[in-house]
Amino acid sequence: MDTPDVGIPRPLAERLGMAEQYEYLRSRMVRRRTLVTAGAVAGGLLTGCGTASGAMPGPAASRAPGSALAPFGRHLAFGADPRTRMRISWQVPSAVKRPYVRVGLRPDDLGRRVPAEIRPLHTPGVEGVRPALEQYYVHASVDGLAPGTTYYYGVGHDGWEPTAPARRAAISSFRTAPARPERFVFTAFGDQGVGRAAHANDGLMLRQKPAFHLHAGDICYADTSGTGRTADTYDPASWDLFLRQNEPVARSVPWMVTTGNHDMEAWYSPDGYGGQLARFSLPETGFDPYGTPGAYAFTYGNAGFVALDANDVSYEIPANLGHSGGRQTAWLDRTLRRLRAADGIDFVVVFFHHCAYSTSRHASDGGVRREWLPLFGKHRVDLVINGHNHVYERTDPVRDGKPGRAVPVGGSTDPDRDGTVYVTAGGGGRDLYGFPSGLKDSYEGHVTRHRAVETFAWTQDRDRVPETVEWSRVRYTGFSLLSVEVRAGAAPRLAVSALAQDGRRIDHFEVRRGG
Repeated sequence: MDTPDVGIPRPLAERLGMAEQYEYLRSRMVRRRTLVTAGAVAGGLLTGCGTASGAMPGPAASRAPGSALAPFGRHLAFGADPRTRMRISWQVPSAVKRPYVRVGLRPDDLGRRVPAEIRPLHTPGVEGVRPALEQYYVHASVDGLAPGTTYYYGVGHDGWEPTAPARRAAISSFRTAPARPERFVFTAFGDQGVGRAAHANDGLMLRQKPAFHLHAGDICYADTSGTGRTADTYDPASWDLFLRQNEPVARSVPWMVTTGNHDMEAWYSPDGYGGQLARFSLPETGFDPYGTPGAYAFTYGNAGFVALDANDVSYEIPANLGHSGGRQTAWLDRTLRRLRAADGIDFVVVFFHHCAYSTSRHASDGGVRREWLPLFGKHRVDLVINGHNHVYERTDPVRDGKPGRAVPVGGSTDPDRDGTVYVTAGGGGRDLYGFPSGLKDSYEGHVTRHRAVETFAWTQDRDRVPETVEWSRVRYTGFSLLSVEVRAGAAPRLAVSALAQDGRRIDHFEVRRGG
């Protein structure tokens, strides 16, 4: 197979077997996000898939009646245009027949029926460690919606009618993005997992009434090792718990996720992302939505948002280092240029997992700094949100690797004048980290004196290079999330707040254009 001519990037083709290459191409041709080729990794379940029709066998229907197979784990994501497109996803305990979504403008009138697709995911068993597991994820693309409108929906399949009287309590709703910019709020964190703290952060998020939520990676922690290797400790059933835990939020608030190191699940090709492709439907606006699903862009109101897969550039955890062959960085340059030139876009927010600037356990990733920070400076990115370090930390604006104008708690900054602010929002629910020995938290109302910090950055050789930095402005070691109010009009601004899990504000500042 002459891979360059048939559309498989050479770095990816070199890692895929022939069966996997066939499935990759088939998925691209039918414009689907179903790259669930775990069988090929597990031992050739795709052998012989190259039939004359090119069709993959569908999931075997369950012997249980459809009325016994209750949907769960509903979660939303925007399509390419948040004003008119929504992606509705959920899980079923076994394969079902003819899944669908009912949508309408009133909860008692869901007249539109949209067919859905099942994406089965097979995880091979490991003797003495875990049994094999079959999981079934369902996705519906709901397009042609009206901007700024609330819709109601229910999910179903043969034998499970969501409008039946006994099931109407499960009907939920979502709201499309407005046609013209107006005030809105979004929330963000990374490193959530499953547990009491993760669930509590969901409640805090709902109280902010966000238009959507950004998840900066390390979503579920089914892979607890996080090295992107098949030797990692892995329990795919953790995803069932995660989706159930977050359903009360994610069924009405779109979750825009990206890929952390714990989300590289090496049992699924390509590059460990087959599980993410099975579970989530994200905007197909990236440079390669089938091979790098965590890289995409969307606009909402007067702001553009760019999700990146930092596994591609990370020096610290190199399992997928260079997997895009530089195409992601080139796409990032083009995308930032486009957003900066677009009429009506005041702000550009970028989110990804590995930290550009942090002083906590994982510190800063030199690969991120080398590949992407020059572009953030070139295109005057307003705000960068990371996870990875399980703390809250916020920098002064940084330009050319040096801190610019000081922005204390309650201060403001103009990216054109000062540089870009970087926020580590890794307090989403997983076990917390700390800061270097002897360094205290410096959140609002606690410590106000600024001081230099001894930390390090990762090199390509995985060495830790010590550095003394002055960009670390605010630090907090509790569970937290970011809440950002975006204002349009004559004086557009981002009003950024960091909230502790009990709702206390631990940091706040503003990003102003021309201010």
